[in-house]
Amino acid sequence: MENNQKLINVRNKKEYFCPVEAAIDVIGGKWKPLILWQLKETDVIRYNKLQQNLHGVSPRMLTKQLRELEEDGLVHREMHPEIPPRVEYSLTEFGKTVSPIIEALCSWGTEFLGRQCPVEEKK
Repeated sequence: MENNQKLINVRNKKEYFCPVEAAIDVIGGKWKPLILWQLKETDVIRYNKLQQNLHGVSPRMLTKQLRELEEDGLVHREMHPEIPPRVEYSLTEFGKTVSPIIEALCSWGTEFLGRQCPVEEKK
């Protein structure tokens, strides 16, 4: 790819100069990789269970990140018209293609943490 060639996301008209930039925009950040990891580990997960599994995420941030992943075609949201409403999330077929990337991040993170020098606890 030439250095000056722009890539366009047809959904939101955002311009990228590198495919890595586009990938990071879609799956990067603090919560999206963790959401994708949770969805990879289970076929279907309810909103409340997802929030319980992601320690520290606010409901507003979780909803925002899920909507973005849904808009990008990685996550499927299914709302069941029940009382109380039941909302379930799963990976789309396209979303499943990101699983090897998330698994590679997990492996790399494990290796990175294993290379860390143990820090002595302060007394």
